[in-house]
Amino acid sequence: MEEILKEMLITNTEAKNILAERKKEIELGYEQKNALDYLKKYDRLTEKRFKELVEKLTEIKKLRERQIILIANLLPQDSEDLRLILEKDYSLLIDEEKNLIFETVKKFI
Repeated sequence: MEEILKEMLITNTEAKNILAERKKEIELGYEQKNALDYLKKYDRLTEKRFKELVEKLTEIKKLRERQIILIANLLPQDSEDLRLILEKDYSLLIDEEKNLIFETVKKFI
């Protein structure tokens, strides 16, 4: 059994790149193949655009890193999607901040 050395949040684009590189080295397991297929199909942003979106979302001080990565990965289109991503913290955002999130995401779609 392998030991976990470090845990960190990564974007869908980073995960896709990691799996693609790993595929060159070894044969991927069932779950890894499925994850790579999913990411190739549904990952809509390039790595550069992803980083730009994360930078813009970081300007909203109430958002934590985990939430920023989730928003960038899922690109919420409405209040319900955003509420599910932010969970308990959704009520802490004022309407202006929620609208800023939607406007920022729309620019990157």
